[in-house]
Amino acid sequence: MQTKRVLVMMGSESDRPTMEKGADILREAGVDVQVEVSSAHREPNRTAKIATEAAGEGFSVVICGAGLSAALPGVVAAHTTLPVIGVPVSAGTLGGLDALLSVAQMPPGVPVAAVGIDNAKNAAHLALRILDVPKD
Repeated sequence: MQTKRVLVMMGSESDRPTMEKGADILREAGVDVQVEVSSAHREPNRTAKIATEAAGEGFSVVICGAGLSAALPGVVAAHTTLPVIGVPVSAGTLGGLDALLSVAQMPPGVPVAAVGIDNAKNAAHLALRILDVPKD
């Protein structure tokens, strides 16, 4: 049986505490998780390369943290055909509402699933359903 793989991305180390909550759920379910920090703005070429190569690396889903400008999920979705789940991260003066709206308002042809603010756990549960991993 082929191992299920999920790529978890975030634009900054400051997003790690939020995103690791979801990664932990995936690991507990036996899913292989790779975590990458790559900013859509500070490292656009690296971010695009990671997204473009994700399917070829055996990933089936990408979960992206969306803090402040919330660009990462959309940029990743623009460079892959894999399902992308955006996790709005509470940062800045609006407490993540700006990130939630950014994730939910993708242009046609660039789909990103959105979960609640700071809810990486639900992103992991959605990924498990996409992967058809049975719940214990």
